[in-house]
Amino acid sequence: MRKILSIVLGIVLLLGAIFISKKFIDNNKKPKPKFEKIVKKVFVDTVKNKDIPIIITTSGNLSAKHKIEIFAEVQGVLKPSAKEFKAGTLYKRGESILRINSDEFYANLQSQKSNFYNTITSIIPDIRLDYPNEYQKWQSYLNSFDINQSTPKLPEFSTEQEKYFISGRGINTAYYNVKNLEVKLSKYSLRAPYNGVLTEGLVTPGTLVRVGQKLGEFIDPSVYEMEVSVNAEFADLLKKGNTVHLHNLEKTKDYKGKVIRINGKVDAISQTIKAFVQVSHKDLKEGMYLEANLTAKTEKNAIEVSRKLLIDNKQLFVVRDSVLDLIDVNPVYFSSESAVINGIENGTLLLSKLVPGAYDGMQVKIFQDKK
Repeated sequence: MRKILSIVLGIVLLLGAIFISKKFIDNNKKPKPKFEKIVKKVFVDTVKNKDIPIIITTSGNLSAKHKIEIFAEVQGVLKPSAKEFKAGTLYKRGESILRINSDEFYANLQSQKSNFYNTITSIIPDIRLDYPNEYQKWQSYLNSFDINQSTPKLPEFSTEQEKYFISGRGINTAYYNVKNLEVKLSKYSLRAPYNGVLTEGLVTPGTLVRVGQKLGEFIDPSVYEMEVSVNAEFADLLKKGNTVHLHNLEKTKDYKGKVIRINGKVDAISQTIKAFVQVSHKDLKEGMYLEANLTAKTEKNAIEVSRKLLIDNKQLFVVRDSVLDLIDVNPVYFSSESAVINGIENGTLLLSKLVPGAYDGMQVKIFQDKK
């Protein structure tokens, strides 16, 4: 009896365990969650091929096209002039910039002129006797001679005998000595070769100026040049006369220039070529730093896109039937922010903004701008 009771109790416990286990298993069975498929919205541009100008961006500092560094060719004390010899002083063409005291030198020149005059006077009687046909022109030369004016050119020689006679008396030597001194006297004063401004003044009145000493710098502020470096790979695109658009660093002012010279040598280290841009504007100053956009050439049937949209610089995403498609493209020029591409058909829907996690075959929806 006890044995039968034990068996029945064991069966009951087993059934209870099975029932409880089944209950736990049924409670753990939950329906699988259902997620709605999210389709990202994308921004697109419709491709319209057109002529795209290839613009090379570079920069440089302005330098006056007409500029002279003033050096002393003679020695003496700098004299005061009508305008102060200081940076920023404006001069008109032909106006005196500076004068060096030349009293001693001028006295020496007048002495040499007097000796020259006396030498010609001494040969007039001999010319009248030996070369009567030449007497009148030498007498006229003597009459026109003014010691306070520039020495006139010697009369032309009519015969070899006359030439030998004049040369033998030292007339030619005395004449050219006087002319040499007159040229040197002109170096004691400097006049403005054009309308300009003194950008550097290194001496003051009363200063003893020595030969070879730098005195200052004078420029024409109306025309400037800018030297720019362009990658050698674009050398074939650069042409003399190309239009150049310039602007300051803040991009608040724009100027227009043109390429006037292109160096024929490529820098071996940087592999760049020098181009020179001429620009004129009243706001420009010597030494200003400007950025330049050189229009090199025009690429036909092309588009310009942001470099951020390019994949490995050779692929772009387009939208076809609400699906992203990664296509190969042909970039013809890269700038710092954009790329010029040709070969894409008109009407193609091109992704205009980056889509995080985008992949080939991704289903998308085109954003419709509601206005």
